[in-house]
Amino acid sequence: MKVQPVHRGMFSHPDFAGHEAVSFVSDADSGLKAIIAVHDTTLGPALGGCRRWAYDDEAAALKDVLRLSRGMTLKNAAAGLDLGGGKAVILSDGNDATPAMWRAFGRAVNRLGGDYITAEDVGTGQAAVDAIAETSPHVRGTSARGLGDPSPYTAWGVFAGIKAAVKHALGADSLKGLSVAIQGTGNVGADVARLARKDGAGLILADIREDAVMVLARELDASVAAVDRIHAVKADVFVPCALGGALNAKTIPELKARIVAGAANNQLDTPEDAVRLAGRGILYAPDFVINAGGVISIALAEDFPEPDAMRDRVGQLGDVLSSIFKTAEAGGGTTDEIAVRIAENRITAARENRS
Repeated sequence: MKVQPVHRGMFSHPDFAGHEAVSFVSDADSGLKAIIAVHDTTLGPALGGCRRWAYDDEAAALKDVLRLSRGMTLKNAAAGLDLGGGKAVILSDGNDATPAMWRAFGRAVNRLGGDYITAEDVGTGQAAVDAIAETSPHVRGTSARGLGDPSPYTAWGVFAGIKAAVKHALGADSLKGLSVAIQGTGNVGADVARLARKDGAGLILADIREDAVMVLARELDASVAAVDRIHAVKADVFVPCALGGALNAKTIPELKARIVAGAANNQLDTPEDAVRLAGRGILYAPDFVINAGGVISIALAEDFPEPDAMRDRVGQLGDVLSSIFKTAEAGGGTTDEIAVRIAENRITAARENRS
């Protein structure tokens, strides 16, 4: 096992944002290749999931982990959690991950001395976090400790956020008669689709897994669009639930939805994209606020051990977003700027109290 704490050129990397530590991890026996980024531990240990993905190259993996870890700092702070932000990515070679790989990853997490707490993410399921727990205590959402799969709680928070956005922008108390376009129908996106359909929405779905999205479309009487064009379909709400960067200088001018509210992390390609959305009169639910349900379920599992109680706690994200929308409407900045300010003010206050 090797853990290299430094990367040449890291401090000048465009996505480096004062990260406290970035570790490059390898384990020859299991084939593990990973990067762990701890962005900020002001509020507490850095909690953030471990993503396993087939990145185009190491540079893409590094960019992802730097952006995701900063996003976790904002997410945990805005959600009122006493936790910092971190993230890990494992570079997939296309083969199935083995228990040995997860155990090796757990040993790498231990080397950070508790500054990073890992959890489930894309490509990391229940079996993975249980295997990590065999070698590390710094993991949440395991079978023995937690409420299980966090994705239903992420979806519940996104649904609450969509409802808050629809109420604010369209004056509607439900999704009945509205159209919702969902990009990405994995665990979270599929659950959001079911919740929206139950509330009366008409659905347009897209996913890179064509067979799976067709099955879901038949289940929910939905239509299907191309995954790279779903953002441009005519709909009341666009719900990005795939990977980041879906909102950018190319796609924003093509949007026909009045509202963007989805589960994907790092939806904005650049901060300027929030200004582009506002300039078009599109209400944007900041991603790190609306998609915090999963991390809340992991962090507060012992405080809210019953699913109904946890759903009530996660549902409060709708109230947080309603307040952000009202502040933005009153001229307080873009919704993204306001959400970042909420998170950063909490971190600043904690630093001042600590000094």
